[in-house]
Amino acid sequence: MYKDILLAVDLNHPETQEKATRTATEYAKAFGSKLHVLTVVPDFGMSIVSSYFPEDFARKAEAEANAQLHAYVKEHVPDEVSVQHIVAYGSIYSEILEFAEKTGCDLIVLASHRPELKDYLIGPNAARVMRHANCSVLIVRDEGSGP
Repeated sequence: MYKDILLAVDLNHPETQEKATRTATEYAKAFGSKLHVLTVVPDFGMSIVSSYFPEDFARKAEAEANAQLHAYVKEHVPDEVSVQHIVAYGSIYSEILEFAEKTGCDLIVLASHRPELKDYLIGPNAARVMRHANCSVLIVRDEGSGP
């Protein structure tokens, strides 16, 4: 049913990613899908902000994120699942959407937490991805987010 599954993970909060990771992995095993595991290093937002960081900060941050992503996948995804590791740099939701579109992913799996008031006013990344994706999106609530 699904050929390419994109799992977007937030490595800053791995404890909230486990249920989504399990779900995406089970789907990949069940359908023989390739699992694309993506993490995004957020950009500075404004160029003036980047001037306060060392010149090679972004490169080092991406390298560190890549090492963390490989470690996360090794710990949480079984060897029998075909995995592509992706580290993107920029706006979280736009990088997720861009990668899914570029590679023809037919399912995006994201973890989400219980929304806070600010999420209703600003809109979390998961909601933006869900609204704008050209494929199915599965939002998986973390373990502590029940009614």
